[in-house]
Amino acid sequence: MSPRTLLPTRADWLPGLRAPAADLTAGVIVALVALPLALGFGISSGLGAGAGLATAVVAGAVAAIFGGSRFQVSGPTGAMTVVLVPIAHEHGASGVLTVGLLAGLMLVVLAFAGVGRAVRYMPAPVLEGFTAGIAVVIALQQVPAALGIEDATGDKVWTVAVDAVLHYLGNPGVIAPATAALVAGAVLLGGRRMPKLPVALAAVVAATVLAGLFDLDLTRIGAIPSGLPAPGLDFVHPGRLGALIV
Repeated sequence: MSPRTLLPTRADWLPGLRAPAADLTAGVIVALVALPLALGFGISSGLGAGAGLATAVVAGAVAAIFGGSRFQVSGPTGAMTVVLVPIAHEHGASGVLTVGLLAGLMLVVLAFAGVGRAVRYMPAPVLEGFTAGIAVVIALQQVPAALGIEDATGDKVWTVAVDAVLHYLGNPGVIAPATAALVAGAVLLGGRRMPKLPVALAAVVAATVLAGLFDLDLTRIGAIPSGLPAPGLDFVHPGRLGALIV
């Protein structure tokens, strides 16, 4: 594989140039769906909503230009929150950025080595079990926020979820779990009956408007930056590389 194969060719761009309206519509829909996901995953990883939004914007642009297929769809992935939560807790934002940089370098090396071909030999139950396990972990991560508990503690995801439930039973409330249940229900039902509409974004907007109008006792995500941070490598600390590589 040569470095030139990483860049899009004229043949890759021509289909999009012939049907710009279809690509533009698809891009807008993907962006609307990815917006609440990016905010949620940023908060779940411990770096905040602004970090999730900036990551989705930059990663989406990079994947669109350098992606291996013109049919590729990129977006925030919940699998990363499982990995990033303990890193953010122990090493902070700089540790997360360093791990992301290291992972990107490793992927480039694996691509040049052609390791991706070996994935076809991986059993399907392994992938399904991996995906189901991630789904369970992500669901447990949302328990404190869904119950409106901010001071849940623990060194594992399940212990934090249990601690949040115990706190909630000691001081139960209705607004936070009801809001979470209504938004989740709207996303599930709307996604099935109106799959072409950005139901997730509409549900988030509606819940936000109602929380503001009625001054509901819900924790806000806070201010979101209006621009993207300048790129740089000042987050790399050589003394941490050994632990972060592991």
